[in-house]
Amino acid sequence: MYKKKWIGLSLSGLMVLLSIPTLTFSDSLQSSIEAQVKTDIAAQQSQKNIDNVSDETVQMLAEYREVLRQTESLHAYNEQLNKLVTSQSEELDAIDLQLKNIEATQRDIVPLMLKMIDTMSLFVELDVPFLPEERQQRVAQLQTLMERADVTLAEKYRRILEAYQVETEYGRTIESYKGELTLDDKTRTVDFLRIGRVSLYYLSLDGMEAGVWKKQAWHKLGDQYRQSISHAIKVAKKQLPPDLLVLPVQTAEAAQ
Repeated sequence: MYKKKWIGLSLSGLMVLLSIPTLTFSDSLQSSIEAQVKTDIAAQQSQKNIDNVSDETVQMLAEYREVLRQTESLHAYNEQLNKLVTSQSEELDAIDLQLKNIEATQRDIVPLMLKMIDTMSLFVELDVPFLPEERQQRVAQLQTLMERADVTLAEKYRRILEAYQVETEYGRTIESYKGELTLDDKTRTVDFLRIGRVSLYYLSLDGMEAGVWKKQAWHKLGDQYRQSISHAIKVAKKQLPPDLLVLPVQTAEAAQ
């Protein structure tokens, strides 16, 4: 009986002794596995951190290169602006000089313009008396224009030159128009005929009387000239084609 108990106890003890290394090995293996897992996790995290750092480095490098590009672009732009500012400064200096010259020119040109108007007024007064009201009114308008502050000097000068051009054109054209003629203390409407600035004629509306301006006065013409003057008036009005005209003309010697 005692022997069986001892054998039973011995087997139980042996089994306990055998199980101790197994448990120890199992715990050690589990610990190793967990340590490896932790190491792998730590390695993955480290790699992830390295990847993040690498991405950040690449991004920072790209940003650095972009900043360099913008810096170079701004540098070139600033150089261009400096050149532009220098050019504008030189242009302002030139404009300032021009303005000073314009002021001096205005002081010189205004008396000249006034003299041109006075000369035209005298010329109209002494010239062959064609379109007297129209021409005198043009001179009066120029005189009024010179007193207006809302008109530029350039516009005033342009208008004076334009008036001179109109007067110049009179010397190269023929013209016929109706107007009032005062002769022998009588005023009547007649047809006037202007041949450039060479001669000025009149013909009564009934065609029975003709005359010419010479020696600063009107002189009646003989009946032989009425037909020629009538024909010339129709040519001037474009009622007939241009043709050879036979008319009395005042010579320079006669005018003197």
